[in-house]
Amino acid sequence: MSRVKTKSNRVGAARAVVRPHAVKKQKAMPEKAPRPAPLRDHRRDSSKRSNPAQAEIARIWKRYCVVRGSAEHSQERNDLRNRLIENYQPIVRFTAERMRTRLPSEVEVDDLFSAGVFGLMDAINSFDPARGIKFETFCPQRIRGAIFDELRQMDWVPRLVRSRTSRMERVRKQIEMEKGRPATQAELRARLDVSEEEFEKIHRDSSPVGLVSLNKKWSDADSGGEAREIDVPQDDTGCDAFSMLQRRDMQTLMTRGLSRAERLIVILYYYEELTMKEIGLTLDLSESRVSQMHSSILARLKAQMKHRLREMTEE
Repeated sequence: MSRVKTKSNRVGAARAVVRPHAVKKQKAMPEKAPRPAPLRDHRRDSSKRSNPAQAEIARIWKRYCVVRGSAEHSQERNDLRNRLIENYQPIVRFTAERMRTRLPSEVEVDDLFSAGVFGLMDAINSFDPARGIKFETFCPQRIRGAIFDELRQMDWVPRLVRSRTSRMERVRKQIEMEKGRPATQAELRARLDVSEEEFEKIHRDSSPVGLVSLNKKWSDADSGGEAREIDVPQDDTGCDAFSMLQRRDMQTLMTRGLSRAERLIVILYYYEELTMKEIGLTLDLSESRVSQMHSSILARLKAQMKHRLREMTEE
């Protein structure tokens, strides 16, 4: 018991020694200084004033508006416009790539970008900084309009046909949603309120016609390579190399062991598709003699083929 009391007395004394020391430290700690006022607005304003790129673009716009209608400063006007085009080209690229996602694969993004540059030039020529509108807000509409004009010129179908086709498709979808089945031609004609001849014309114009670009690329999943449609055209008249080699081997096998006249008869009759009379005129033989030699050749060829078939079966 005396040992326990002594130990507890020591712990209490140690606590008494430590507590005043901790209090002294807490009292000795300096108070935190108040936070300075936020400088966000000041920094933003200073960054705007100290941005050299924006200041340079503003200076170019100011000078371009002065010399835009002057014929004496045409060279300076063109140089200023080119600098503005270079500065705002990323907007054209962004607009072209965004519109490309909703177009067929045959349309190249570079074609859209080229058309968008003309829209950017038109926007630069008609922009007035005094209106208080940012050019980044003003130019996308002109760029999109120029790209749409280029797409209409690239389209081989007239706009009237496109509008009629769109109208028919809208009516068709409406009837299908109402009836729950495919729309008939009578229902389409009644809903469009057109004559039978006009409906036939609209139906004929709206028939789908597929166009495939020969420059379109397709990939081979096995080899991992890419090729264009023009590089692999479909040729129905040609034959593959295996068939040609097989045909030539069969010709060599059939004409083996035959004389020159017999070989010519086989080639001219079966490969060149000449008649017996034409073969006789070619070889200076009578038609009956050519027919007799042809029958003899067939008999020997049948015997040879049976013999070779027996050898192949035994193997």
